[in-house]
Amino acid sequence: MDFLPLQALPAAPRASSSVNPHSRHFHSFRHPLFIKHAAPVTHIHFSPTKPHRYAVTSSTRVLVYAPKTGKVVKTVTRFKDTARCGEFRKDGKLMVAGSDDGLVQVFDVNSRAVLRTMKEHNQPVHVTHFSPHLPQVLSGSDDTTVKVWDLSTQECVATMAGHTDYVRAAVFASPHTILSSGYDSTVRLWDVRAPESAQMTLRHGGAPVEDVAVFPNGGVAMSVGGPILRVWDLAMGKCVRALSNHQKTVTSIAFDGSRGRVLTGGLDSMVKAYDVEEWKVVHTMRYPAPILSLAISPDDTHIAAGMTDGTLSVRRRDAKASEAAASEAKQAAIAGGAYEYFADMEAVFGRGHIKAKGSALPPVVGPADEFRVATRRRERLREFDRYLKAFKYSAALDAALKKTVRPVTTFALIHELVQRDALRVSLSGRDDVTLEPVLSFLARHVTDPRFGEVAADVASVVLDLYAANLGHSPLVDELVAKLQTRVERELAFQRDLVKLRGALDMTLAQAAMSQLD
Repeated sequence: MDFLPLQALPAAPRASSSVNPHSRHFHSFRHPLFIKHAAPVTHIHFSPTKPHRYAVTSSTRVLVYAPKTGKVVKTVTRFKDTARCGEFRKDGKLMVAGSDDGLVQVFDVNSRAVLRTMKEHNQPVHVTHFSPHLPQVLSGSDDTTVKVWDLSTQECVATMAGHTDYVRAAVFASPHTILSSGYDSTVRLWDVRAPESAQMTLRHGGAPVEDVAVFPNGGVAMSVGGPILRVWDLAMGKCVRALSNHQKTVTSIAFDGSRGRVLTGGLDSMVKAYDVEEWKVVHTMRYPAPILSLAISPDDTHIAAGMTDGTLSVRRRDAKASEAAASEAKQAAIAGGAYEYFADMEAVFGRGHIKAKGSALPPVVGPADEFRVATRRRERLREFDRYLKAFKYSAALDAALKKTVRPVTTFALIHELVQRDALRVSLSGRDDVTLEPVLSFLARHVTDPRFGEVAADVASVVLDLYAANLGHSPLVDELVAKLQTRVERELAFQRDLVKLRGALDMTLAQAAMSQLD
């Protein structure tokens, strides 16, 4: 008959917890950094390349911060008026920003020199983006126009003038399509090759649209305005979700590093995180002031929020080793070209060129008399199980008292020793050194409601065995006194609870009698 390993005691039923994996993820951002600026922080953008520095736009400056130290490493001050929307190019070497004097400027990040200046807007420019595909820059202005600029010639290659109010958000949906929104409560889809009129106009509602975002595949977009977040199917041209979880205007929207969650910040000083599969709020973060801007680092380790009172809040978490290794492996594959090649091949031909493994293998078909012999892997016994199997009860108890063993498992072993009538055998013949772990363990758990009764029974056996030896070892005497103090304190606490319960019963009885009168 095979030896059965020790089974842990059944855990006490716990109340259902509302903590979900998403909340655990956001709770891991534990290192808040608050930086005070003289003016509201209107825009934040993380560099797509490591070390993912972030550009903060406030007043007439764009400041570049180091993510690890939170210190300013670059300051761009080449603005005559309020700066707007400072953003990095995908290689992190250039930066573009607009300003309230209508200029769009491109800077070298290292030297902070102005490389390009575009001047056709006649109102403040609130939106600037680099194209992720072409050497172009996108800008949106209070003059109700959206423009696309060629970086090599500094000339405007397309002007989209369909909005009837300020343009406050615009992004590239694809190399040749742009999604823009404004204070006219509309979201418009444009084709840069035919900019005369919008390809699609979506009505967000009665509130001005503050921000828009597009999923990486370009088929689904989001817009925020008023307290509402809307999700749009661009192929069908209709709203598929309308979520209202903020109490005031939602000002910004951002993807997390995995694109599996969407975060929104609003004037109610709250940041809401949504799961894109179910579109439900999975976490909420509260800030000390209304939020104007929000950004998350590409490696999903920093959450930055800019507020109306000039406060920049940066929350940081330490990336797991597995995440860092996976990211490095992916970057190495991309650098070698293999990743892009196989990604394209898989998209076109499926996974046929990849060797199937495990459950992906097809069923084996053969003659009816063939059969498969499955190898049975022997389960390795834990240390105290091996001692139990050899009837070495004292050694088994010592192994279970190690700090790496959970208390539930240790008390399960004690129950097993009681069932075998071997508890006194395992506790007998000990000196002060080998008795110390037993007394320390009992002192720690004698007041635990899960184990208190068993711990008290074991303590009575220990005192029965070693009462005659008390007073000979200062270490044992100290631990016994500690155990006695814990028990007396718990008894006093229980007496106070009984008194309190009696007083409450009398008060409730008098209240019931008064209602009857």
